[in-house]
Amino acid sequence: MFTGIVESIGTITSVDESGAQATITISSPGFGDDLRHGESVAVSGVCLTVAQPAGGSWVADVMRITRETTTLGEAVPGRRVNLERALRADGRMGGHIVQGHVDGVATLVRRDSAAEWDDLTFSVADDVARYVVKKGSICLDGVSLTVAALDGSDVTVSLIPTTLADTTLGALSVGDRVNVEVDVLAKYIERFVGGTV
Repeated sequence: MFTGIVESIGTITSVDESGAQATITISSPGFGDDLRHGESVAVSGVCLTVAQPAGGSWVADVMRITRETTTLGEAVPGRRVNLERALRADGRMGGHIVQGHVDGVATLVRRDSAAEWDDLTFSVADDVARYVVKKGSICLDGVSLTVAALDGSDVTVSLIPTTLADTTLGALSVGDRVNVEVDVLAKYIERFVGGTV
């Protein structure tokens, strides 16, 4: 489990495809120097398993279905990614419950900049948007955020300077895509009241 509080920004250094999977190498000096084989890391919101730690870099295997349903399918050397290690039992719940199980991909359709924050509006698929509520939590590229506005399938979040500087969201341009994970509690509630997920 994760909380959506990004610890570091890493850089993809290689992507090697082999059949139904790809091997991605991520450079992250200073992040997780003690990463261990089998450990979970959220990579721009996607839960991946450390297959091979190697000092300032590490390797993860990514299945084809993951590449087809997340932005990791667009992964190329040089791409920057948000990183968060799994929450320890004695850790702080700084954001919200994030599983690293991406529900879909959203596209940035508008960016409004102000002196102290930026408002980013994303177009989200209808089957994902139904779980989003104003002032609720949403995870975009591994970042726990509060929904500032909701207009149909358009979701707006407001980013403070710290988020803009310390995550990859600060560099997004209109047309860029991000991974989306909705609050899992909404899906449980739907299931409990007789819906299907």
